Amino acid sequence: MGDDAPVVACHHGPVRTSRISQGRSGKGLGLGLALVSAVAFGGSGVAAKPLIEAGLDPLHVVWLRVTGAALVMLPLAVRHRALLRHRPALLAGFGLLAVAGVQACYFAAISRIPVGVALLVEYLAPALVLGWVRFVQRRPVTRAAALGVVLAAGGLACVVEVWSGLGFDALGLLLALGAACCQVGYFVLSDHGGDADDAAPDPLGVIAYGLLVGSLVLTAVARPWNMRWTVLTHTAHMNGTPVPAVALLLWIVLVATVLAYVTGVVSVRRLSPAVAGVVACLEAVIATVLAWVLLGEHLSVPQIAGGAVVLLGAFIAQSSAPAKGSADAGGSASAGGSASAGDSARPGADGGAVRELSARGTAA
Repeated sequence: MGDDAPVVACHHGPVRTSRISQGRSGKGLGLGLALVSAVAFGGSGVAAKPLIEAGLDPLHVVWLRVTGAALVMLPLAVRHRALLRHRPALLAGFGLLAVAGVQACYFAAISRIPVGVALLVEYLAPALVLGWVRFVQRRPVTRAAALGVVLAAGGLACVVEVWSGLGFDALGLLLALGAACCQVGYFVLSDHGGDADDAAPDPLGVIAYGLLVGSLVLTAVARPWNMRWTVLTHTAHMNGTPVPAVALLLWIVLVATVLAYVTGVVSVRRLSPAVAGVVACLEAVIATVLAWVLLGEHLSVPQIAGGAVVLLGAFIAQSSAPAKGSADAGGSASAGGSASAGDSARPGADGGAVRELSARGTAA
């Protein structure tokens, strides 16, 4: 081994490891954490829907999720309190759009339409971002990116079954589209605020403050003092199987939010953008499968095929955007991904401060 090989301490004394093996192990760990993050994010809607069906308002479920996660991540907010002075607009935009807006629209949508359909509609965000870049900012986009938009739109037509006059609740579909639009708003914000490479804010700090801002906004909107708190003391039914409501809430807060964000941030720092994009697309697949198994929400063969086309189009759209140095338009588009539902925390490989956060614009 060369003299530049790092030294790693072990129980028997220092051991030299090669940079190659360390890189491989880092990518392997990153891939494993990315899969954990995808599963955690994908399970948010599956755990939230039984609570909504048990009597909780969707806004109240969102408030419980965001506020609980904000309290857990409060130490990170204290640690990165300098962000309040340096990036107040970023924190406000992240809290309003990527947290409160995406989550509220997504949870309201899944109260009316299947979880998988809502998340696939939300995956239109990368395509919508490219539409903003092309027609509002009047910047060029690549042909491959345009193809991704066309594929995503065509796949969505199959998912919502346009040939049968929309097979799902129209308001539910509009709410899911609202979640996608909230992601677009955040992506546009990130494109204007993420160029300070050396002064890039820590993604976990921005997430912590975004959750705090989202909690304050949702408190004013959801009015949790009117919540049916007794629902949490009973059981909810997951496709006929009784489950303690508080257990579902703990899953949503600790696993589908805190663990999902943290593992997402750590994992993508170790992966290339292309690999990260593929893993992000697994979130919608995982959410659909979980909803199928745990909630009994079956999708037809055309809908499954359409969902695959949506994910393919979203991936092409986010990975084929112009390079930042050439058009500077791909910064936000290339960060596209789901937040499911919710959820906006993927660090990019280029060091862009906010683009590190915008890959999981849903929160879900």
